[in-house]
Amino acid sequence: MDNIIFIGMPAVGKSTVGVIVAKRLGYRFIDTDILIQEEEGKLLKDIIREKGIDGFLEVEDRINARVHTKRTVISPGGSVIYCENAMKHYKEIGKIVYLQASFETINRRLNNAKSRGVVLRDGQSIKALYDERVALFEKYADVTVCEDGLKLEDTIQKVLEQLGAE
Repeated sequence: MDNIIFIGMPAVGKSTVGVIVAKRLGYRFIDTDILIQEEEGKLLKDIIREKGIDGFLEVEDRINARVHTKRTVISPGGSVIYCENAMKHYKEIGKIVYLQASFETINRRLNNAKSRGVVLRDGQSIKALYDERVALFEKYADVTVCEDGLKLEDTIQKVLEQLGAE
């Protein structure tokens, strides 16, 4: 298992779970939203505002597709599943773990989607976004871990078990 890539909706805990899994396995950790912000010199919400959603997705695809690393847990933004080059690259360099949670769980956790830099089209609801993305998460996932009703530690344990690391 070279790299572990977490996918899932915003607020599912990709970075939180990712950091702890990386620590437990002795891996590095990369949050690609931070890479995007560093490279662009702007917050995600500002990139989306200035370049539009399609422009942002081009940036996200380019930066994610050139992440070359070993023994690393990678946490891309939830919209990475729209980025074909990035997802093809991630399938080649690691195991993709879908952190799955019900819409109710996501909706409860997700306060202000726009301020988080969530890629929402004009007039699109969080429910519509959720429904649209679930099929893509399932398409790309090598492993799915449902975290509904689980505490953080239980989610981490389940991820490690699914990966055969515990």
